[in-house]
Amino acid sequence: MNIKIAIIDLYNGEENQGMRCIKDILNETNEKNTAVDLNYNIYESRNKNEVPNADYDIYISSGGPGDPFDGEGTKWEKKYFQLMDKIWTNNQNSNRKKYVLYICHSFQIMARYFQIGDVIERRSKSFGIVPVHKTEIGRLDNILNGLPDIFYGADFRSWQVINPNKKVFSELGAKLISIEKLRPHVDLPRAMMAVRISNEIIGTQFHPEADIASMAHHFGQKERQQQVIDEYGEKKLKEMLDHLENPENITLTRNTVIPTFLNRAIKELSS
Repeated sequence: MNIKIAIIDLYNGEENQGMRCIKDILNETNEKNTAVDLNYNIYESRNKNEVPNADYDIYISSGGPGDPFDGEGTKWEKKYFQLMDKIWTNNQNSNRKKYVLYICHSFQIMARYFQIGDVIERRSKSFGIVPVHKTEIGRLDNILNGLPDIFYGADFRSWQVINPNKKVFSELGAKLISIEKLRPHVDLPRAMMAVRISNEIIGTQFHPEADIASMAHHFGQKERQQQVIDEYGEKKLKEMLDHLENPENITLTRNTVIPTFLNRAIKELSS
């Protein structure tokens, strides 16, 4: 059985490790599922106005730099939202569902599209490998099975989604399944870190594709280490390097979230 996957690249032409990580996971999943053949195409949306059509079975929309509002009114974002309209309509009316995973920058755009909360700029950038907390309902969600109640995710963002819109969540049947770490000394709402919009559609603010090699690429360079010290201090750099010494933290997330999303989609598409 052939399953078609579209990877929507929102990195805007910038060098990144995210696309390599996503492709690695897809290739590994393809090797483990011998009864199906996963075929993927990549679409560079922000810099080349490439947006896939609605003929794919699975869509993975990547992270990316910058402001999640900078695409407003552009050709690519109009086409992107039109695609989301078609996917949503299909899933309401067809037995053959389409599956979508939004990551980081795409998560913020997803929040704008579904209007699930306020998308705002953070006071300071979240940077590094951070603890992520399951919500009570998140403990029951299959995509987080195998992860502890507090797990770790790669998180690089200057924006956040806060203040869940309870009316929209209720109308969609959406579920908030993880939130950012508790900060009792900061009187600010905790950001949403993962939301299940429906059985087929999910978004994560953190980077579930990140592996230890990508983190080592970020923090193993002397220039990048000095940048971290200049912006965040030596304590933050030590914290990042300590995580590299304990690769199971990020590896467990990498081996759980996207593989579970893909395997469930494959199983339901195959049936």
